[in-house]
Amino acid sequence: MPRTPNEYAVHLLLESGHREEVRFSTFPEFQKWYTGVLTPKFDSNEFVSVPIKNIQGEYLVVRPSKIVGIRVEPIFSSSIER
Repeated sequence: MPRTPNEYAVHLLLESGHREEVRFSTFPEFQKWYTGVLTPKFDSNEFVSVPIKNIQGEYLVVRPSKIVGIRVEPIFSSSIER
């Protein structure tokens, strides 16, 4: 029986060399944001909002044209260091 991830860490690799990590509860939730917000503006220099659900009062906006890579990492409760 395959394990089910508790959440997904999405690492945004930016053109400037910076890396940002945001988390999504499910993979379909990430896909919905990716295809609905990021993909239509892939070459745009306008800011788009990146959802940060677990940090109250903090926002992340990025320019889609400056994202050079995205890594999606499944997080399992057993993989969290205690």
